[in-house]
Amino acid sequence: MTRALPAGTPANINETEQQRYWRKTLSGNLPVLRLNPDYPRPPVSAFIRDVESLDVDQSLYQRLLNFCTEQQVSLNVVLLAVFNTLLHRYTGEEDILIGSVASDCRRWSDTKQPICFTNPIALRTHLTGNLDFPTLLSRTAKTLQDANRHRDYPFAKVLETVRAKQGVCPPAIIHNLFALCCTDAVSTETSLQETDFAEVEEYTSQCDIMLAAVADAEKLTISCHYDAELFKAATVIRLLGHYQSLLWAAVSHPETAISALPLLTNAERQQLLVEWNDTKAEYPKDKCLHELFADQVERTPDAVAIVFDEQQVTYREINARANQLAHYLQRLGVQAESLVGLCMERCVDMIVALLGILKAGGAYVPLDPSYPKERLRFIVEDTQTSVVVIQGRFSKVLPEDIAHRVCLDDDWEKIAKESVTNPQSRAKAENLAYVLYTSGSTGVPKGVMVEHRGLVNYLTWCTQAYPITARHGAPLHSSLAFDLTVTSVWAPLLTGRAVHLIDEGLRSEGLAQALQSNTDFSLVKITPAHLQLLSQQLAPQNAAGRTCAFIIGGEELQAEHLAFWQEHAPDTELINEYGPTETVVGCCVYRVPRDTPLQGTIPIGRPIHNTQLYILDASRQPAPIGVVGELYIGGDGVARGYLNRPELTAEKFIPAPFSTRPGARLYRTGDRVRYLPDGNIEFLGRIDQQVKIRGYRIELGEIETVLNTHPAVRSTVVLAREDAPGDKRLVAYIVTTREVSLTVSELRAFLQRTLPEYMVPTVFVLLDALPLTPNGKIDRKALPAPQQGRLGVTEEFVAPSTPLEEIIATVWSEVLSVKRMGIHDNFFELGGHSLLATQVVARLTNMLQMDLLLRDLFAAPTVSMLAQRLQARREKRPVNQGTKVTRIAREQYRVRPTK
Repeated sequence: MTRALPAGTPANINETEQQRYWRKTLSGNLPVLRLNPDYPRPPVSAFIRDVESLDVDQSLYQRLLNFCTEQQVSLNVVLLAVFNTLLHRYTGEEDILIGSVASDCRRWSDTKQPICFTNPIALRTHLTGNLDFPTLLSRTAKTLQDANRHRDYPFAKVLETVRAKQGVCPPAIIHNLFALCCTDAVSTETSLQETDFAEVEEYTSQCDIMLAAVADAEKLTISCHYDAELFKAATVIRLLGHYQSLLWAAVSHPETAISALPLLTNAERQQLLVEWNDTKAEYPKDKCLHELFADQVERTPDAVAIVFDEQQVTYREINARANQLAHYLQRLGVQAESLVGLCMERCVDMIVALLGILKAGGAYVPLDPSYPKERLRFIVEDTQTSVVVIQGRFSKVLPEDIAHRVCLDDDWEKIAKESVTNPQSRAKAENLAYVLYTSGSTGVPKGVMVEHRGLVNYLTWCTQAYPITARHGAPLHSSLAFDLTVTSVWAPLLTGRAVHLIDEGLRSEGLAQALQSNTDFSLVKITPAHLQLLSQQLAPQNAAGRTCAFIIGGEELQAEHLAFWQEHAPDTELINEYGPTETVVGCCVYRVPRDTPLQGTIPIGRPIHNTQLYILDASRQPAPIGVVGELYIGGDGVARGYLNRPELTAEKFIPAPFSTRPGARLYRTGDRVRYLPDGNIEFLGRIDQQVKIRGYRIELGEIETVLNTHPAVRSTVVLAREDAPGDKRLVAYIVTTREVSLTVSELRAFLQRTLPEYMVPTVFVLLDALPLTPNGKIDRKALPAPQQGRLGVTEEFVAPSTPLEEIIATVWSEVLSVKRMGIHDNFFELGGHSLLATQVVARLTNMLQMDLLLRDLFAAPTVSMLAQRLQARREKRPVNQGTKVTRIAREQYRVRPTK
């Protein structure tokens, strides 16, 4: 049982000084060391506790005792220092705050029983700097000594200090405990029975884990008491194994930095680095993509390759036209490593252009015609391209000084004079196939250089792993500026199937219409956001049988995105594919089990062929199963790097430390992940400011950089917020330089000159100042919800005056969470986007009993305009809303299918 200090034990320090010590110790921002649990944290804990124990290897225990003698420290200090190291390695935190509930257990002269003191104390140790173990021992010893000297101060009051400063329930601060009981003649079992934590039961029961070390002259046992609602027994057993590994390493190589001490057992290291990365497979390493297509033409010359509206083009026909373009481009100087711009909307000639550029030996650079002119100019100048394949109507969106503009619709008579035979190309597998531009944190986009070999490896795996030959191809519904299209275009064309081009004029409704009219798709490549959109556009009875598989990628996939399809299309395979542009489309895949209820985030799976995945901590040491680290990707799919950005390339593409292949590299993704026990990988977020919204990869720093160039903006922060489930959106917080009247329209127009539409925030919040942390950094967590202080819209408020306007305004208010909706308020300026627009269309269709389309809302984005449009449809008369307004709406709120 727990007993008080014997009579006559002095109190060394008065209460005032003790209180001052604890206030200082617990000053600043307190760390919350929550280990990543196996199960979701319940809203109300049932306090289900369990325990796993480990008898430390006898030889290790002897070395520990010898080490304590050499270092002149107690066993308690060594064990506590290793526990701090374990938490540091598990969480990545350098500020370690734990509790200690039993630090002194010994025989007193007036009793024959051991007495364990359980007065709890808080131990806060800073692990900053590249610490070796002796340095950490010194810090730990001082922390423990100081805390013990002040342990007579009631711990309840210590927690009250935290409550007063943090405004939170104190037990939520300390989630991990350490306890030590050293005895001389009493057995370990007796010691555990005699150790009574009743006085601190309320405190200890709310901790995730408690590590208890019980030692006598012969034996050291480490027990982990844990919350069984959070952790599996296997996880705790691994933790004990890692603790013992660190003990071995610390006493064997104390000069090693604690961040580099081996954490894994030999068996774990073999499993994580070798067995789970054993992905070697054969593929045509020496061939280019266009050569594989030529082989397919020989096999299926008369099969349909492209379907667009009423057009159907065979492999022989598309190959002949592409060959003519390739010969023409070669006459203009296109050869291996030539970067050729491609600025076209979806049509048959867009595929001709893709093939023609590759057959000429060049690499294509997509130039999305919907991008702002400034962004297109930057890409053209960055690539130094002298040749652009273009549709005539887009000539004015590109710089005038391009040497050669090949307009397929205007120049085809000249191109058609070229030979239809396959041209001789000097491009090799190590040459570039394409350069795609992604958002850049420095304010400008960066071009990712992808070689043929990596592309061929992905497509060889893809055509074997996916049911592409089961039916009749795949729809292409997104821009070539996103690598999602690689799967939709090339997987069908390398297997004798058709690419079904979706008219861009149909916007987000195009894919839904294609699925409603076609039940023969082999696969559909899609983002989670677009999959969610489809579930709202298709009736449940029309969901089944539309495609063999949805290949889902581009952003985090949640179980809720799949619920509709699991219920209404149970035979459709759902596959989560993960992969940055820098590693060729997809490098990791997870097949969602059929008939299995899922919750939370869907894993991203395991590596594809010839790909290696490593989860490393901040010191680039392998992270154990269940421990969060950064994902590094190696193998044949790793891109060459960033065009004209050698410093960034060196930072993100590093030498592969676990490979024996000369020159092998790893790509640092910046994604936080962890291994699950079965070898699948779980995505947990980012370590930087990059976000994914509706499939688009966005660097928040690029938006902030552009906003800060506005003369009226003094400072700004851009966040991706999800204040309502499933509605993630960009929110910009603005502090102006002076008293000015900024509007949403002004800021949107300013950003649209440089950024594509998907990077323009949907909501703007005007603040007097950005909130700061005590350290003077921007406190992003303290930024207000978007509804507070939002910049006003352009028009003055005018209330709805007709029943139809009232219905529309009510629906918009509910969907956008805006209390007051005027008839001139713009749906998109108030935070609307394609997913929310789909909800509006569905509700209004049901309430008004008339057919609405998404294009109605994009063409008429205010309450007044939409009411006029719907009223005219009811009366079957032409809509007259003004050419200027319709044109502005079309230009500013045009939506393409997402990546």
